[in-house]
Amino acid sequence: MTSQFKRYIESLASPKGQGPSTTFSMFHIFYALELMAEKPIGRNKLAEKLNVGEGAIRTIIGRLKESGLVVTSKEGSTLTDKGLNVWKNFGEFFPKRSEIEKTALTTSKYNYAFLVKNKGHKVKSGIDQRDAAIRGGARRALVIVSKNGRLMIESVCNSIENEFPEAASEILEKLNPEDNDVIIIAGADNPSKAKMGAFTASWTLIENVQENVEF
Repeated sequence: MTSQFKRYIESLASPKGQGPSTTFSMFHIFYALELMAEKPIGRNKLAEKLNVGEGAIRTIIGRLKESGLVVTSKEGSTLTDKGLNVWKNFGEFFPKRSEIEKTALTTSKYNYAFLVKNKGHKVKSGIDQRDAAIRGGARRALVIVSKNGRLMIESVCNSIENEFPEAASEILEKLNPEDNDVIIIAGADNPSKAKMGAFTASWTLIENVQENVEF
C-alpha cells in the first residue's frame, strides 16, 4: 500500500531512538537510490551529488545496507534486488523527471520538474505543494494538472499551451503528461535545491492513496 511505502521511506530518514536529528531527508534517500540504480557509486561522489557531509553519507549508506537495499564493494554502493524493487515503486509514482529551461513561466535560474502519475484529483489550490517545495529548498514552484487535454494551473491559468507556448512545448516534450497527471516544477538558485523542492512537493501527493507496492 502507498501509505506503507511512504512510512517505510520516511523511517529511513528519521532519527533512531534517542539519537540526534538526521541531517538528511527522504529526498536524499530517493536521490541516493536513483544514482545507485544507474551504476555503482563511491561514497565521496555520492556525498558530492547529495550535497551532504561525511557523517550523513555514512548514515545514509548504513541505513540502506541495514534495510537490505544496497551492497557495497570497491566499486561503490549498488542496489540489491530489494533496492531495485523500492526504486521501481518510486518510478511508478514519479515516472518522469527533468530539468526545465528558464522561460516566461519557469523564471528561476534552475528549474526541475517531477511528473506525478494520476494524482490530479489530489490537487486543490496547489498551496500545499508550493509550501512543501519551499520547505524543500526551492524559491518557488508551479503545480500543473493535465486536464481535458490541457495543462492548467488552478485559479491562475486555464491553458499553459495558449498563454505560455514555449514552456508548454518543453513540458509536453520532456514529461508527456496524460489526463489527471500532475507536474511539479520547482525553481531555485542551484540545481540541487530545485530538484529537492520538486521532490518534496511531489511527495505530498502520494499520501493516503491506496495502491499496490512491493518492497
